Amino acid sequence: MTKTFRFDDVPVLETTGGKLKGYFYNGEYIFKGVPYAYADRFQMPKETKWEGVKEANSYGFVCPLMDKDIPCAELMVPHRYWPQDEHCQNLNIWTKSLDEDKKMLVVVWLHGGGYFAGSSIEQVAYDGFNMCMHGDVVVVSINHRLNILGYLDLSLFGEKYANSGNAGHADMVAALRWVHDNIALFGGDPDNVTIFGQSGGGMKVTDLMQIEEADGLFHKGLVMSGVDDGKLMPACTGDGREIVTKIMEELQIPENEVEKLESVPYYELVKAYQKVSPAIAKQGGYIGGAPIVNDYYKGNPLNYGFREHASTIPLMAGSVFGEFAFMPAQYDKNELTEEQMKEVIRPVYGEHTDEMIKLFSEAFPGKNPTDLLLIDRVMRQPTKHLVNLHAKGGNIGTYLYEFTLEFPMYHNKIAWHCSDIPFFFRNTELVEVCQIPDVGEKLEAQIFEAFMSFVKTGKPESDKLPVWESVTQDKEPTMIFDRECEVRYQFDDRLYEKIDSILPPFSMMKMTEEQNIQH
Repeated sequence: MTKTFRFDDVPVLETTGGKLKGYFYNGEYIFKGVPYAYADRFQMPKETKWEGVKEANSYGFVCPLMDKDIPCAELMVPHRYWPQDEHCQNLNIWTKSLDEDKKMLVVVWLHGGGYFAGSSIEQVAYDGFNMCMHGDVVVVSINHRLNILGYLDLSLFGEKYANSGNAGHADMVAALRWVHDNIALFGGDPDNVTIFGQSGGGMKVTDLMQIEEADGLFHKGLVMSGVDDGKLMPACTGDGREIVTKIMEELQIPENEVEKLESVPYYELVKAYQKVSPAIAKQGGYIGGAPIVNDYYKGNPLNYGFREHASTIPLMAGSVFGEFAFMPAQYDKNELTEEQMKEVIRPVYGEHTDEMIKLFSEAFPGKNPTDLLLIDRVMRQPTKHLVNLHAKGGNIGTYLYEFTLEFPMYHNKIAWHCSDIPFFFRNTELVEVCQIPDVGEKLEAQIFEAFMSFVKTGKPESDKLPVWESVTQDKEPTMIFDRECEVRYQFDDRLYEKIDSILPPFSMMKMTEEQNIQH
């Protein structure tokens, strides 16, 4: 069937930056690569202006990456790769209307990739078309500076670098300010904005709750597999004197000529950084690569507590069963006998094997006991800590979920990091592995409807789901997203307590090394 495309009669919009023209496709107006700010290296973003009419028909540059992208696991997380440039402050918009009186709800996507990688279009599932079409919302996705471009503290080397350690976050605040000032032109309501993100994008959601300059620019938040208690990366404290000095020494730049760092070719800067940073990190020194705690950014709430303003922002947060267990098992769990399952589990849990199987089966009835070896030790517990901390601030609404679906590959592989994204975006049709008869579309509808309800009311309600209560100081309900959805209470506490009493603390570095060996 031929779909509708229009360009010539799409009106030109007068934004704060200049005139903008997008296109119309199959019921939506789409604007790509819209500049929201401009910034020189290591400096704060400034309002951008352009002459004439800018055609917003191509995605903008994404932030340069420190390491080369290597296509892999595309069935599990299909990607898109895009041209890179430091001037990456741009965003994309999908909307059904250009009526300023429409006042549609606005959702803003913050991409994953930690603070060092990723982009607004990196994953196929990030596309905003279906969310806009079926949710009647204006969808925005943004690019911002990452890695040493977005998070390297040079504040001791000059006033213009005062907040360089948080430049990437300042970009996001600038993007939200642009949305606030302009989104009405695209039919959106600037007073009803929800930000959401996964992995590093989820961390950015809570980070923005800790930045006063972002107050009033968004009103609800969804954190997907994006809570870190130090297992993934340590809190950035201290200052950048040592790392910046070492970089300059490596590049043979005198300390009194720090501004030369602004013009060093990016990959030369990266090479110098990667050479000198490991030794500093080994000693526990600051090496950047993540937001730095200062007067601007008040720090991870798990370490520093939530600011009072956070209690006015409804929060929805969750994780997936397997998170970083990407590698396939070396066996078909569905073919194992009970004794064979124990033999698979015993090398990890030894004399505790029978007890662990019992606790796991109580926490996750119906799951194969060998899935115990894949259970997340990175996000679930910190996410529970986060929602309980948020719930103490008031009764605005705090909602917890866990995504535990199995997928039709590698003998019913349990959910991995990013596997829930297509369901929240209503994009399972774009991801092959999500095609699960009688399950995929049903679960997508349940998750998407709950998320859209949260965007509208601050409560994730759906007649397709059981009643989803808010976390309180007395109760910790978790919505289980699976073939059959249900709400359960403190169901995995005993399991995690036992795991933590037996196994050493989780190490992301060790797990990555083990998976690389298997691969």
